[in-house]
Amino acid sequence: MSQMCGIGPFVTIPLMVAAFGGPQAVIGWIAGAVLALVDGLVWAELGASLPGSGGSYVYLREAFQYRSGKLMPFLFVWTAMLFIPLIMSTGVVGFVQYLGYLWPGMSKGQGDLVGLAFIVLVVVLLWRKVDSIAKITTVMWGVMITSVGAVILASYTHFDASRAFTWPAHAIELTHGQFWLGFAAGLTIGIYDYLGYNTAAYLGAEVKNPGRVMPRAVIYSIVGIMGIYLLLQVGVLGVVNWQDMLDPNSVASQSVASAVLEKTWGKSAADVVTVLILITAFASVFTGLLGGSRVPYDAARDGVFFRAYGKLHPKHQFPVLGLVTMGVVTAAGFYLSRHVGTSVSHPPLTILIDLLTTVMVIVQALAQIVAVSVLRRRQPQLSRPYKMWLYPAPGVLAAIGWLVIYGYADRNSPGFHPIEWSLAWVAVGSAAFFLWARVERIWPFGPHDIREEYLTATPAEHQPV
Repeated sequence: MSQMCGIGPFVTIPLMVAAFGGPQAVIGWIAGAVLALVDGLVWAELGASLPGSGGSYVYLREAFQYRSGKLMPFLFVWTAMLFIPLIMSTGVVGFVQYLGYLWPGMSKGQGDLVGLAFIVLVVVLLWRKVDSIAKITTVMWGVMITSVGAVILASYTHFDASRAFTWPAHAIELTHGQFWLGFAAGLTIGIYDYLGYNTAAYLGAEVKNPGRVMPRAVIYSIVGIMGIYLLLQVGVLGVVNWQDMLDPNSVASQSVASAVLEKTWGKSAADVVTVLILITAFASVFTGLLGGSRVPYDAARDGVFFRAYGKLHPKHQFPVLGLVTMGVVTAAGFYLSRHVGTSVSHPPLTILIDLLTTVMVIVQALAQIVAVSVLRRRQPQLSRPYKMWLYPAPGVLAAIGWLVIYGYADRNSPGFHPIEWSLAWVAVGSAAFFLWARVERIWPFGPHDIREEYLTATPAEHQPV
Protein backbone atom coordinates (compact mmCIF):
# COMPACT_ATOMS: atom_id res chain seq x y z
CA MET A 1 0.00 0.00 0.00
CA SER A 2 2.96 2.30 0.64
CA GLN A 3 4.23 1.60 -2.87
CA MET A 4 0.75 2.15 -4.35
CA CYS A 5 -0.08 5.49 -2.77
CA GLY A 6 2.90 7.79 -2.35
CA ILE A 7 2.29 11.22 -3.83
CA GLY A 8 -0.02 9.85 -6.55
CA PRO A 9 -3.49 10.90 -5.34
CA PHE A 10 -2.28 14.34 -4.27
CA VAL A 11 -1.39 15.20 -7.87
CA THR A 12 -3.93 13.17 -9.85
CA ILE A 13 -7.22 14.21 -8.20
CA PRO A 14 -7.40 17.35 -10.39
CA LEU A 15 -6.48 15.25 -13.44
CA MET A 16 -9.32 12.82 -12.69
CA VAL A 17 -11.79 15.68 -12.30
CA ALA A 18 -10.61 17.18 -15.59
CA ALA A 19 -10.94 13.81 -17.34
CA PHE A 20 -14.59 13.42 -16.36
CA GLY A 21 -15.46 17.11 -16.28
CA GLY A 22 -16.92 17.15 -12.79
CA PRO A 23 -17.34 15.36 -9.43
CA GLN A 24 -18.40 12.18 -11.24
CA ALA A 25 -14.63 11.59 -11.26
CA VAL A 26 -15.22 9.03 -8.49
CA ILE A 27 -16.09 6.65 -11.35
CA GLY A 28 -12.43 6.70 -12.41
CA TRP A 29 -11.19 5.50 -9.01
CA ILE A 30 -13.69 2.63 -8.99
CA ALA A 31 -12.89 1.65 -12.61
CA GLY A 32 -9.16 1.71 -11.85
CA ALA A 33 -9.74 -0.55 -8.82
CA VAL A 34 -11.73 -3.05 -10.91
CA LEU A 35 -8.95 -3.25 -13.51
CA ALA A 36 -6.35 -3.58 -10.76
CA LEU A 37 -8.33 -6.41 -9.14
CA VAL A 38 -8.80 -8.52 -12.28
CA ASP A 39 -5.19 -7.92 -13.33
CA GLY A 40 -4.11 -8.60 -9.76
CA LEU A 41 -5.57 -12.11 -9.98
CA VAL A 42 -3.21 -12.75 -12.89
CA TRP A 43 -0.31 -11.66 -10.68
CA ALA A 44 -1.64 -13.77 -7.81
CA GLU A 45 -1.65 -17.04 -9.79
CA LEU A 46 1.76 -16.40 -11.33
CA GLY A 47 3.27 -15.22 -8.06
CA ALA A 48 1.92 -18.18 -6.11
CA SER A 49 3.14 -20.78 -8.62
CA LEU A 50 6.44 -19.07 -9.55
CA PRO A 51 7.56 -17.46 -6.27
CA GLY A 52 10.83 -15.93 -7.40
CA SER A 53 12.42 -12.52 -7.10
CA GLY A 54 11.72 -10.45 -10.19
CA GLY A 55 8.00 -10.80 -10.80
CA SER A 56 7.23 -10.37 -14.49
CA TYR A 57 10.78 -11.17 -15.49
CA VAL A 58 10.43 -14.67 -13.97
CA TYR A 59 6.93 -15.29 -15.35
CA LEU A 60 7.80 -14.30 -18.90
CA ARG A 61 11.03 -16.29 -18.80
CA GLU A 62 9.20 -19.46 -17.75
CA ALA A 63 6.20 -19.12 -20.09
CA PHE A 64 7.79 -17.96 -23.34
CA GLN A 65 11.10 -19.84 -23.30
CA TYR A 66 9.66 -22.64 -25.45
CA ARG A 67 9.28 -20.61 -28.64
CA SER A 68 11.23 -17.38 -28.22
CA GLY A 69 14.05 -18.22 -25.85
CA LYS A 70 15.01 -15.26 -23.67
CA LEU A 71 13.35 -12.62 -25.84
CA MET A 72 10.37 -11.83 -23.58
CA PRO A 73 12.27 -11.49 -20.26
CA PHE A 74 14.86 -9.37 -22.10
CA LEU A 75 12.11 -7.11 -23.47
CA PHE A 76 10.53 -6.83 -20.03
CA VAL A 77 13.78 -5.58 -18.52
CA TRP A 78 14.24 -3.28 -21.53
CA THR A 79 10.79 -1.73 -21.04
CA ALA A 80 11.16 -1.65 -17.24
CA MET A 81 14.17 0.58 -17.73
CA LEU A 82 11.77 3.06 -19.27
CA PHE A 83 8.53 2.74 -17.32
CA ILE A 84 10.08 2.46 -13.83
CA PRO A 85 12.01 5.76 -14.10
CA LEU A 86 9.00 7.40 -15.79
CA ILE A 87 6.97 6.52 -12.70
CA MET A 88 9.72 8.20 -10.68
CA SER A 89 9.47 11.22 -13.01
CA THR A 90 5.84 11.67 -11.97
CA GLY A 91 7.01 11.89 -8.37
CA VAL A 92 9.47 14.62 -9.31
CA VAL A 93 6.76 16.53 -11.19
CA GLY A 94 4.54 16.27 -8.11
CA PHE A 95 7.37 17.49 -5.88
CA VAL A 96 7.85 20.59 -8.03
CA GLN A 97 4.10 21.25 -8.13
CA TYR A 98 3.74 21.18 -4.34
CA LEU A 99 6.94 23.11 -3.82
CA GLY A 100 5.24 25.84 -5.85
CA TYR A 101 2.77 26.27 -3.00
CA LEU A 102 5.60 27.15 -0.60
CA TRP A 103 7.46 29.08 -3.30
CA PRO A 104 4.70 30.85 -5.25
CA GLY A 105 7.11 32.91 -7.34
CA MET A 106 8.98 29.90 -8.73
CA SER A 107 9.41 30.21 -12.50
CA LYS A 108 9.26 27.30 -14.93
CA GLY A 109 13.03 27.43 -15.39
CA GLN A 110 13.58 27.37 -11.65
CA GLY A 111 11.17 24.44 -11.40
CA ASP A 112 13.20 22.59 -14.02
CA LEU A 113 16.41 23.17 -12.07
CA VAL A 114 14.79 22.08 -8.80
CA GLY A 115 13.51 18.86 -10.38
CA LEU A 116 16.85 18.00 -11.95
CA ALA A 117 18.70 18.82 -8.71
CA PHE A 118 16.21 16.60 -6.86
CA ILE A 119 17.10 13.65 -9.14
CA VAL A 120 20.85 14.26 -8.82
CA LEU A 121 20.51 14.33 -5.02
CA VAL A 122 18.63 11.01 -5.00
CA VAL A 123 21.29 9.36 -7.19
CA VAL A 124 24.08 10.76 -5.00
CA LEU A 125 22.38 9.41 -1.86
CA LEU A 126 22.00 6.01 -3.53
CA TRP A 127 25.68 6.00 -4.51
CA ARG A 128 26.43 3.84 -1.50
CA LYS A 129 25.27 0.63 0.11
CA VAL A 130 21.72 1.06 1.41
CA ASP A 131 20.84 -1.38 4.21
CA SER A 132 17.92 0.51 5.75
CA ILE A 133 15.28 0.11 3.03
CA ALA A 134 12.78 -1.44 5.46
CA LYS A 135 13.11 1.51 7.84
CA ILE A 136 12.89 4.01 4.98
CA THR A 137 9.74 2.35 3.66
CA THR A 138 8.18 2.36 7.12
CA VAL A 139 8.94 6.06 7.58
CA MET A 140 7.56 6.80 4.10
CA TRP A 141 4.36 4.94 4.93
CA GLY A 142 4.01 6.87 8.19
CA VAL A 143 4.54 10.26 6.54
CA MET A 144 2.22 9.38 3.64
CA ILE A 145 -0.61 8.12 5.83
CA THR A 146 -0.26 11.17 8.09
CA SER A 147 -0.61 13.44 5.05
CA VAL A 148 -3.58 11.50 3.71
CA GLY A 149 -5.23 11.38 7.12
CA ALA A 150 -4.81 15.13 7.63
CA VAL A 151 -6.37 15.95 4.25
CA ILE A 152 -9.27 13.54 4.80
CA LEU A 153 -9.92 14.80 8.34
CA ALA A 154 -9.73 18.45 7.25
CA SER A 155 -12.09 17.76 4.33
CA TYR A 156 -14.82 16.18 6.41
CA THR A 157 -14.69 18.79 9.17
CA HIS A 158 -15.71 21.38 6.56
CA PHE A 159 -17.64 19.13 4.17
CA ASP A 160 -20.31 20.52 1.84
CA ALA A 161 -22.33 17.60 0.45
CA SER A 162 -24.04 19.73 -2.19
CA ARG A 163 -20.65 20.70 -3.62
CA ALA A 164 -19.40 17.10 -3.65
CA PHE A 165 -22.48 15.35 -5.00
CA THR A 166 -24.01 17.87 -7.39
CA TRP A 167 -23.05 16.48 -10.76
CA PRO A 168 -23.32 18.49 -13.98
CA ALA A 169 -26.31 17.88 -16.21
CA HIS A 170 -25.79 14.87 -18.47
CA ALA A 171 -22.69 13.87 -16.47
CA ILE A 172 -23.23 10.24 -17.46
CA GLU A 173 -24.38 9.75 -21.03
CA LEU A 174 -23.42 6.25 -22.06
CA THR A 175 -24.40 6.95 -25.65
CA HIS A 176 -22.14 10.01 -25.87
CA GLY A 177 -18.59 9.51 -27.16
CA GLN A 178 -17.18 12.22 -24.92
CA PHE A 179 -18.13 10.25 -21.80
CA TRP A 180 -16.17 7.22 -22.99
CA LEU A 181 -13.15 9.35 -23.89
CA GLY A 182 -13.23 10.74 -20.37
CA PHE A 183 -13.70 7.24 -18.98
CA ALA A 184 -10.62 5.96 -20.86
CA ALA A 185 -8.57 8.91 -19.60
CA GLY A 186 -9.86 8.33 -16.06
CA LEU A 187 -9.13 4.61 -16.26
CA THR A 188 -5.54 5.41 -17.24
CA ILE A 189 -5.12 7.81 -14.32
CA GLY A 190 -6.82 5.34 -11.99
CA ILE A 191 -4.62 2.35 -12.84
CA TYR A 192 -1.54 4.56 -12.53
CA ASP A 193 -2.58 5.37 -8.96
CA TYR A 194 -3.13 1.69 -8.13
CA LEU A 195 0.20 0.52 -9.59
CA GLY A 196 2.16 -1.24 -6.88
CA TYR A 197 -0.42 -3.92 -6.06
CA ASN A 198 2.08 -6.32 -7.62
CA THR A 199 4.91 -5.44 -5.21
CA ALA A 200 4.54 -8.67 -3.22
CA ALA A 201 5.07 -10.68 -6.40
CA TYR A 202 8.48 -9.07 -6.91
CA LEU A 203 9.48 -10.35 -3.48
CA GLY A 204 8.14 -13.85 -4.12
CA ALA A 205 11.34 -15.64 -3.08
CA GLU A 206 11.05 -14.09 0.40
CA VAL A 207 7.34 -14.81 0.94
CA LYS A 208 6.28 -17.77 3.06
CA ASN A 209 3.19 -19.63 1.82
CA PRO A 210 2.81 -17.58 -1.41
CA GLY A 211 -0.38 -19.43 -2.38
CA ARG A 212 -2.09 -17.80 0.59
CA VAL A 213 -0.16 -14.54 0.83
CA MET A 214 -0.11 -13.40 -2.83
CA PRO A 215 -3.87 -13.19 -3.52
CA ARG A 216 -4.55 -11.64 -0.12
CA ALA A 217 -1.77 -9.07 -0.51
CA VAL A 218 -3.11 -8.06 -3.92
CA ILE A 219 -6.81 -7.93 -3.03
CA TYR A 220 -6.51 -6.35 0.42
CA SER A 221 -4.12 -3.65 -0.76
CA ILE A 222 -6.34 -2.67 -3.72
CA VAL A 223 -9.52 -2.55 -1.65
CA GLY A 224 -7.79 -0.61 1.12
CA ILE A 225 -6.26 1.93 -1.24
CA MET A 226 -9.57 2.31 -3.10
CA GLY A 227 -11.20 3.27 0.19
CA ILE A 228 -8.50 5.87 0.83
CA TYR A 229 -8.81 7.31 -2.69
CA LEU A 230 -12.61 7.56 -2.55
CA LEU A 231 -12.46 9.27 0.84
CA LEU A 232 -9.88 11.69 -0.53
CA GLN A 233 -11.71 12.42 -3.78
CA VAL A 234 -15.12 12.96 -2.21
CA GLY A 235 -13.65 14.92 0.70
CA VAL A 236 -11.72 17.25 -1.59
CA LEU A 237 -14.80 17.81 -3.76
CA GLY A 238 -16.73 18.75 -0.63
CA VAL A 239 -14.31 21.60 0.09
CA VAL A 240 -12.89 22.82 -3.23
CA ASN A 241 -15.03 23.78 -6.22
CA TRP A 242 -14.28 21.27 -8.95
CA GLN A 243 -14.20 24.08 -11.54
CA ASP A 244 -11.13 25.51 -9.75
CA MET A 245 -9.25 22.28 -10.47
CA LEU A 246 -9.57 22.98 -14.20
CA ASP A 247 -7.73 26.30 -13.93
CA PRO A 248 -4.01 25.60 -14.57
CA ASN A 249 -3.03 28.70 -12.60
CA SER A 250 -5.01 27.89 -9.46
CA VAL A 251 -3.67 26.33 -6.27
CA ALA A 252 -6.41 23.69 -6.53
CA SER A 253 -5.04 22.35 -9.82
CA GLN A 254 -1.38 22.32 -8.77
CA SER A 255 -1.51 21.56 -5.02
CA VAL A 256 -5.04 20.42 -4.22
CA ALA A 257 -4.17 19.01 -0.78
CA SER A 258 -2.60 22.34 0.21
CA ALA A 259 -5.70 24.15 -1.05
CA VAL A 260 -7.94 21.95 1.12
CA LEU A 261 -5.84 22.50 4.26
CA GLU A 262 -5.60 26.25 3.69
CA LYS A 263 -9.36 26.56 3.24
CA THR A 264 -10.19 24.46 6.30
CA TRP A 265 -7.43 24.75 8.90
CA GLY A 266 -5.47 27.74 7.66
CA LYS A 267 -2.18 28.54 5.95
CA SER A 268 0.09 27.17 8.68
CA ALA A 269 -1.54 23.74 8.61
CA ALA A 270 -1.37 23.77 4.81
CA ASP A 271 2.36 24.53 4.94
CA VAL A 272 3.01 21.64 7.34
CA VAL A 273 1.07 19.10 5.25
CA THR A 274 2.75 20.38 2.08
CA VAL A 275 6.15 19.66 3.64
CA LEU A 276 4.97 16.14 4.53
CA ILE A 277 3.87 15.62 0.92
CA LEU A 278 7.27 16.80 -0.31
CA ILE A 279 8.92 14.26 2.00
CA THR A 280 6.58 11.56 0.65
CA ALA A 281 7.54 12.45 -2.92
CA PHE A 282 11.24 12.34 -2.12
CA ALA A 283 11.01 9.03 -0.28
CA SER A 284 8.96 7.41 -3.06
CA VAL A 285 11.50 8.40 -5.73
CA PHE A 286 14.38 7.30 -3.49
CA THR A 287 12.95 3.83 -2.83
CA GLY A 288 11.69 3.49 -6.42
CA LEU A 289 15.10 4.11 -7.96
CA LEU A 290 16.74 1.93 -5.31
CA GLY A 291 14.56 -1.03 -6.25
CA GLY A 292 14.36 -0.24 -9.96
CA SER A 293 18.12 -0.18 -10.41
CA ARG A 294 18.22 -3.82 -9.25
CA VAL A 295 15.93 -5.06 -12.06
CA PRO A 296 18.53 -5.03 -14.88
CA TYR A 297 21.18 -6.21 -12.39
CA ASP A 298 19.21 -9.33 -11.44
CA ALA A 299 18.45 -10.06 -15.11
CA ALA A 300 22.09 -9.65 -16.13
CA ARG A 301 23.22 -11.97 -13.34
CA ASP A 302 20.68 -14.52 -14.58
CA GLY A 303 22.04 -14.30 -18.12
CA VAL A 304 19.09 -12.61 -19.84
CA PHE A 305 20.41 -9.03 -20.16
CA PHE A 306 23.61 -7.15 -20.96
CA ARG A 307 26.49 -8.31 -18.76
CA ALA A 308 27.55 -4.75 -17.95
CA TYR A 309 24.39 -4.32 -15.85
CA GLY A 310 25.46 -7.25 -13.65
CA LYS A 311 28.47 -5.41 -12.20
CA LEU A 312 28.44 -3.92 -8.72
CA HIS A 313 30.32 -0.94 -7.34
CA PRO A 314 33.61 -2.37 -6.00
CA LYS A 315 33.25 -0.69 -2.61
CA HIS A 316 29.55 -0.03 -1.96
CA GLN A 317 28.11 -3.06 -3.80
CA PHE A 318 25.26 -1.37 -5.70
CA PRO A 319 24.51 -1.80 -9.45
CA VAL A 320 26.23 1.23 -10.95
CA LEU A 321 24.97 1.11 -14.54
CA GLY A 322 21.38 0.34 -13.52
CA LEU A 323 21.28 3.31 -11.15
CA VAL A 324 22.88 5.70 -13.65
CA THR A 325 20.60 4.60 -16.50
CA MET A 326 17.42 4.97 -14.49
CA GLY A 327 18.55 8.29 -13.05
CA VAL A 328 19.17 9.66 -16.56
CA VAL A 329 15.80 8.39 -17.85
CA THR A 330 14.03 9.87 -14.83
CA ALA A 331 15.61 13.26 -15.54
CA ALA A 332 14.80 13.03 -19.26
CA GLY A 333 11.19 12.07 -18.55
CA PHE A 334 10.75 14.92 -16.09
CA TYR A 335 12.26 17.54 -18.40
CA LEU A 336 10.46 16.29 -21.50
CA SER A 337 7.06 16.22 -19.81
CA ARG A 338 7.54 19.76 -18.50
CA HIS A 339 8.13 21.03 -22.02
CA VAL A 340 5.56 18.91 -23.88
CA GLY A 341 2.62 19.08 -21.48
CA THR A 342 1.58 22.71 -21.44
CA SER A 343 -2.23 22.84 -21.12
CA VAL A 344 -4.74 21.97 -18.41
CA SER A 345 -6.05 19.04 -20.48
CA HIS A 346 -2.57 17.71 -21.25
CA PRO A 347 -0.27 18.68 -18.32
CA PRO A 348 3.13 17.06 -17.67
CA LEU A 349 1.69 14.28 -15.51
CA THR A 350 -0.78 13.23 -18.20
CA ILE A 351 2.03 12.92 -20.74
CA LEU A 352 4.11 10.76 -18.39
CA ILE A 353 1.21 8.55 -17.31
CA ASP A 354 0.13 7.88 -20.89
CA LEU A 355 3.67 7.01 -21.95
CA LEU A 356 4.53 4.72 -19.04
CA THR A 357 1.21 2.84 -19.20
CA THR A 358 1.46 2.24 -22.96
CA VAL A 359 5.00 0.91 -22.53
CA MET A 360 3.77 -1.46 -19.80
CA VAL A 361 0.80 -2.79 -21.75
CA ILE A 362 2.57 -4.76 -24.49
CA VAL A 363 5.40 -6.54 -22.72
CA GLN A 364 4.09 -6.76 -19.17
CA ALA A 365 0.30 -6.55 -18.84
CA LEU A 366 -0.87 -8.41 -21.96
CA ALA A 367 2.10 -10.78 -22.04
CA GLN A 368 1.43 -11.90 -18.45
CA ILE A 369 -2.21 -12.59 -19.20
CA VAL A 370 -1.09 -14.84 -22.05
CA ALA A 371 1.57 -16.38 -19.78
CA VAL A 372 -1.09 -17.79 -17.42
CA SER A 373 -2.65 -19.82 -20.25
CA VAL A 374 0.71 -20.82 -21.71
CA LEU A 375 1.94 -22.16 -18.38
CA ARG A 376 -1.29 -24.05 -17.74
CA ARG A 377 -0.79 -25.79 -21.07
CA ARG A 378 3.00 -26.17 -21.05
CA GLN A 379 3.45 -26.99 -17.35
CA PRO A 380 0.24 -28.69 -16.21
CA GLN A 381 2.10 -30.37 -13.31
CA LEU A 382 3.33 -27.05 -11.90
CA SER A 383 2.28 -26.58 -8.28
CA ARG A 384 -0.50 -23.97 -8.24
CA PRO A 385 -1.47 -23.29 -4.63
CA TYR A 386 -3.71 -20.50 -5.93
CA LYS A 387 -5.65 -20.57 -9.20
CA MET A 388 -7.33 -17.54 -10.69
CA TRP A 389 -11.00 -17.34 -9.77
CA LEU A 390 -13.40 -17.82 -12.71
CA TYR A 391 -10.51 -18.46 -15.12
CA PRO A 392 -10.13 -17.10 -17.79
CA ALA A 393 -12.66 -14.28 -17.20
CA PRO A 394 -10.43 -12.02 -15.03
CA GLY A 395 -7.63 -12.20 -17.60
CA VAL A 396 -10.03 -11.37 -20.44
CA LEU A 397 -11.44 -8.38 -18.54
CA ALA A 398 -7.95 -7.19 -17.66
CA ALA A 399 -6.88 -7.45 -21.31
CA ILE A 400 -9.90 -5.38 -22.39
CA GLY A 401 -9.08 -2.73 -19.79
CA TRP A 402 -5.43 -2.52 -20.82
CA LEU A 403 -6.37 -2.34 -24.51
CA VAL A 404 -8.77 0.53 -23.78
CA ILE A 405 -5.93 2.40 -22.06
CA TYR A 406 -3.58 1.64 -24.93
CA GLY A 407 -6.04 2.53 -27.69
CA TYR A 408 -6.93 5.93 -26.23
CA ALA A 409 -3.41 6.98 -25.28
CA ASP A 410 -2.88 9.07 -28.40
CA ARG A 411 -6.28 10.72 -27.96
CA ASN A 412 -5.31 11.69 -24.42
CA SER A 413 -1.94 13.12 -25.51
CA PRO A 414 -2.33 14.66 -28.97
CA GLY A 415 0.94 15.69 -30.57
CA PHE A 416 2.99 13.35 -28.40
CA HIS A 417 1.90 9.89 -29.71
CA PRO A 418 2.57 7.53 -26.78
CA ILE A 419 1.55 4.49 -28.84
CA GLU A 420 4.20 5.22 -31.46
CA TRP A 421 6.79 5.82 -28.74
CA SER A 422 5.94 2.51 -27.05
CA LEU A 423 6.09 0.55 -30.31
CA ALA A 424 9.38 2.19 -31.23
CA TRP A 425 10.84 1.34 -27.82
CA VAL A 426 9.82 -2.32 -28.14
CA ALA A 427 11.17 -2.45 -31.72
CA VAL A 428 14.53 -1.03 -30.65
CA GLY A 429 14.56 -3.47 -27.73
CA SER A 430 13.91 -6.39 -30.08
CA ALA A 431 16.81 -5.30 -32.29
CA ALA A 432 19.01 -4.98 -29.20
CA PHE A 433 18.03 -8.50 -28.15
CA PHE A 434 19.02 -10.05 -31.47
CA LEU A 435 22.37 -8.25 -31.41
CA TRP A 436 22.95 -9.36 -27.84
CA ALA A 437 21.83 -12.93 -28.63
CA ARG A 438 24.27 -13.10 -31.52
CA VAL A 439 27.16 -11.99 -29.29
CA GLU A 440 26.15 -14.41 -26.53
CA ARG A 441 25.41 -17.19 -29.06
CA ILE A 442 22.02 -18.06 -27.66
CA TRP A 443 18.66 -18.60 -29.40
CA PRO A 444 18.16 -17.87 -32.27
CA PHE A 445 21.92 -17.94 -32.89
CA GLY A 446 22.69 -20.81 -30.56
CA PRO A 447 21.13 -23.70 -28.65
CA HIS A 448 17.57 -23.39 -27.38
CA ASP A 449 18.01 -23.67 -23.59
CA ILE A 450 14.79 -24.61 -21.80
CA ARG A 451 14.82 -24.63 -17.99
CA GLU A 452 11.59 -25.56 -16.24
CA GLU A 453 13.00 -24.30 -12.96
CA TYR A 454 9.83 -24.28 -10.87
CA LEU A 455 8.48 -27.50 -12.32
CA THR A 456 11.52 -29.46 -11.18
CA ALA A 457 12.27 -27.57 -7.95
CA THR A 458 11.46 -29.13 -4.61
CA PRO A 459 9.16 -27.28 -2.18
CA ALA A 460 12.15 -26.55 0.06
CA GLU A 461 13.81 -24.63 -2.76
CA HIS A 462 10.85 -22.26 -2.86
CA GLN A 463 11.24 -21.28 0.76
CA PRO A 464 13.29 -18.27 1.93
CA VAL A 465 16.83 -18.98 3.07
